[in-house]
Amino acid sequence: MLRRLLGFGLATLVAAPALAQAPAAPPPAWAQGRPVALNASPLAPNAPKLTVTPADQVPVGKLTLPQGFKAEIYAAGMPGARMMALAPDGTLFIGTRTIGRVYAVKDGKTYTLASGLKQPNGIAFVNGSLYVIAINQVLRFDGIQGKLDAPPAPVDMTNTFNLPPEEHHGWKFATIGPDAKLYMQVGAPCNICELDENRHALLLRYNLDGSGREIVARGVRNSVGMAHHPQTGQLWFTNNGRDWAGEDEPHDSLGVVTRVGQHFGFPFCHNGNMQDPDVQGRACSEFSAPALLLGAHTAALGIRFYTGDMFPAEYKNSMFIARHGSWNRTQRSGYDVVNVTLDAAGKPTLRPFMGGLLEGNTFLGRPTDVQQMPDGSLLVSDEQMGAIYRITYAK
Repeated sequence: MLRRLLGFGLATLVAAPALAQAPAAPPPAWAQGRPVALNASPLAPNAPKLTVTPADQVPVGKLTLPQGFKAEIYAAGMPGARMMALAPDGTLFIGTRTIGRVYAVKDGKTYTLASGLKQPNGIAFVNGSLYVIAINQVLRFDGIQGKLDAPPAPVDMTNTFNLPPEEHHGWKFATIGPDAKLYMQVGAPCNICELDENRHALLLRYNLDGSGREIVARGVRNSVGMAHHPQTGQLWFTNNGRDWAGEDEPHDSLGVVTRVGQHFGFPFCHNGNMQDPDVQGRACSEFSAPALLLGAHTAALGIRFYTGDMFPAEYKNSMFIARHGSWNRTQRSGYDVVNVTLDAAGKPTLRPFMGGLLEGNTFLGRPTDVQQMPDGSLLVSDEQMGAIYRITYAK
């Protein structure tokens, strides 16, 4: 008996270390791909503010603009306000991410149209209907313009669109193209990984009923902004580069689709010439390079071409891009709106436009999307403040 007890005790001692070495929990999605040497890094995504910011606390007075431009608050009190879509009657629709709401602004009044959705970032308005696109859910609100106080029940188009359920980079941007089709993206379900190139890291277009899915571009890690050139019809898009490969690389970028189905390099290549340190197997020469680099980790998101007449002629047919701001960089960058002009050959040049939301290494707001109004003014959403700025110009 004593021998058996001693044997049992020894077995317990031997088994104890094994029990103590249970598999560690996987890192959060944003930390995937982080080198072991950086495990103690304090860098982490910026937490969004999901409570109402009173209008008198919105830092509109801090905004800097070129001479002749002025900023004011267009709307406030909408936590998490991000992507925007405009109806012909001037109703502005706003999607969100973390808070799961969809808002509307009409005649100075704000409305909450939907809540409890899973990151309903993508919105588009066409033919009297509002499309709301969450992670893998597509809802269409018909005839909503006159029913903001009591929105109609949506048509559920989820099964028709059949979007992937992965949440990481799964939030959508949506726009209607000159071909009357609905464009959106499906981001990579990771920071950096090999993936199914027919399922993720794509720019897509659909018929408005959800049929006719077509891959417009591959190898686009995380685009949260697309716009068609008003003259050429070419699709331009922002793209967020991977994290944890350096504070100054890779850059976020501006791309242009010149042929349907072209590949922009993810996960093998970044910036057009940077081989990924973790994913090997294909050379940068196989892929399309970006048209313009937009800064390391600046989080370039919403993009629109300016076609109005209020701003000076030099802005006509140029692009405004909201840079949401970095987290994977010790010295923050972005937190602004930049302007990109195209020369006669289509070569882009970047210049600053709206700043003032980054003081030292502290950010005051996070520009997320831009939207031109019928009078030629420009709206800028600020997710952190839950507000929308209106920018005008006077000689």
